Amino acid sequence: MKASVRTLINYAVGLVLLVAGAATVSHADDDVTLNLKDVNIRSLVEIVAEATGKNFIIDARVKGNKVTVISSKPMNKNEVYQVFLSVLQVNGYAAVEVGNIIKIVPDVSAKQGPVSISSPGSPGIGDEMVTRVIAVQNVPAAQMVPILRPLIPQQGHLAAYTSSNMLIISDRAANIDRLVRIVQRIDKPDSQEIEVIPLQHASANEIVRIISTLAQKDAKGAQLPGAPLLVADDRTNSLLLSGDKASRLRIRGIIAHLDTPLEYSGKTQVIFLKYAKAEELAPLLLGISKTQQTAAQGGKPAVVANVSKGELDIQADPGNNALLVTAAPDEFERIKSVVRQLDIRRAQVLVETIIADVTTDLAAELGVQFALLDKDRAVGGTNFPFSSVPLANLIASPESVAGNIAGLVLGAGDNRDGRTNFAVLLNALQSDAATNILSTPTLVTMDNEEAEINVGREVPILTGSFTQTGDSSTNPFQTFDRKDVGILLRVTPQINEGNTLKLQIEQEASSLGANVEGAGFITNERSIKTSVLVEDDQILVLGGLIEDEFTDSVDKVPLLGDIPLLGRLFRSDASTKRKSNLMVFIHPVILRDRNSADYVTNRKYDYLRARQIESKMDRRGLLKTRGTNLPDLDELITQMPQPQPPELETGAVTPP
Repeated sequence: MKASVRTLINYAVGLVLLVAGAATVSHADDDVTLNLKDVNIRSLVEIVAEATGKNFIIDARVKGNKVTVISSKPMNKNEVYQVFLSVLQVNGYAAVEVGNIIKIVPDVSAKQGPVSISSPGSPGIGDEMVTRVIAVQNVPAAQMVPILRPLIPQQGHLAAYTSSNMLIISDRAANIDRLVRIVQRIDKPDSQEIEVIPLQHASANEIVRIISTLAQKDAKGAQLPGAPLLVADDRTNSLLLSGDKASRLRIRGIIAHLDTPLEYSGKTQVIFLKYAKAEELAPLLLGISKTQQTAAQGGKPAVVANVSKGELDIQADPGNNALLVTAAPDEFERIKSVVRQLDIRRAQVLVETIIADVTTDLAAELGVQFALLDKDRAVGGTNFPFSSVPLANLIASPESVAGNIAGLVLGAGDNRDGRTNFAVLLNALQSDAATNILSTPTLVTMDNEEAEINVGREVPILTGSFTQTGDSSTNPFQTFDRKDVGILLRVTPQINEGNTLKLQIEQEASSLGANVEGAGFITNERSIKTSVLVEDDQILVLGGLIEDEFTDSVDKVPLLGDIPLLGRLFRSDASTKRKSNLMVFIHPVILRDRNSADYVTNRKYDYLRARQIESKMDRRGLLKTRGTNLPDLDELITQMPQPQPPELETGAVTPP
């Protein structure tokens, strides 16, 4: 009965296939022989479902393809299913198994479905769509991706997970198995050995420099596979060499030829300095080297005999800014290592200072004085010492006081002969003086170098005089001393870790004050001396001086001076107020390279030029010309052509 049903089904299927194209399906027990020509792919799915007993779901996008299958011998149901998977792969489709159902979808969508995860024990068969996770042991997984990418079809997927150094691949099982074998051949442990080669005569750094120029590099500068790696150890003057055996043998041969004693027996060499001063560096290096020699000899003083016995000597050549070092090879290498660390370009520091000094002087005076005179002598009256014009002095010597009268002076009196005379003097004075000094001294200095800027003038100060007396033939003379008056800024910067600066600052602002008769000028001085820590490009206030002085003086006749209104005739009032306010700000900027120095220079020059143009200097005076304005900085600094070096004569030696 079962055979009859199967025969009926095969007959029905054959009729359907004959309508679509030529097809022959033969059954022998459980084996199936497929011979199909230009059969619709959906009909093939039905044949495979009947032959294997599997359930299929066909995506709507699977249609229209004609397939041809030719077999010469019967196949079991597993072989039929593998042939079916191969047909799907050729036509751009894939089978994704979900439980008891197999979905037929386009290849592009297959990797996004629930594809089974394969493993070394169950890798999948043939064209089955699987996902495989491959652990890479010795090579970075990210470096394997560009190698394997061309071997995977467009619809496949390849990615590297760097955290655990694994590869994730979604593709046909057969192709993934091929990729696994490729990875296993590439993922080999590095069997390169490391050799330590001590040097007797040559410098380890110099050997590395020479051999590195011979090393093969790819376009990006990365080390090529199999290329040797050479590293210098300054402390022991040795070389560390790694690579394959052939490369190491070749490099060792080159090192043996280079590590030979020099042709001359002397041990004096020259080190040319780039930034440091030879005179300052020579005693420092000599002291360090002798200290190390003393320690190496167990604390005994180093005995300097001759070069062959290890004589150490360091001399400076100021003309060439070079060091002449006489030392053993190992000691010379230590000295060169110290020189390389000390002979570096030092940063510069721009220090901008703002000095604001505001001073206000106010004074007011009002007084009345009177005197009774008898035969040109004062017999009574008032005389106030704080008055700018004392009445007694005016009566005693009018000529000497008249030139010193300040403010308003009004007088009245009776000076007729033969009677008692009187005199009344009214003195009123008010003064208002203000000083506003704003200075912005700026200077640039190197790190740990003291710099000073002084802008001012020298003022003569009378210190003594000699006047001719009697019949002496000695000529009278005067002696003077000169004092600097102006703005002084002295700074020593020190750049610390990061962008922090330590500044030792001495700042002084002095100016001329009043002129005291017989004593010369009074000088006003404001000075600050301090050490501060400040960040780069930060503004910091260094200090401020505020002085507020007020004086109120009243001179009066007792009782009479307290009478309202009428008491003003018997009193003299004087008030003075002096207020000083000095603030100093500092703004340091670190200049580490040429670009930052050029930026600051151009900014300062453009600011000065803009202020000059605003002042309209070219429109003042009788001659109207633009020659008084500063030109552009590029026009001011003319690039002179560099002279060509003279040709060397035959036999001449080119200087180093």
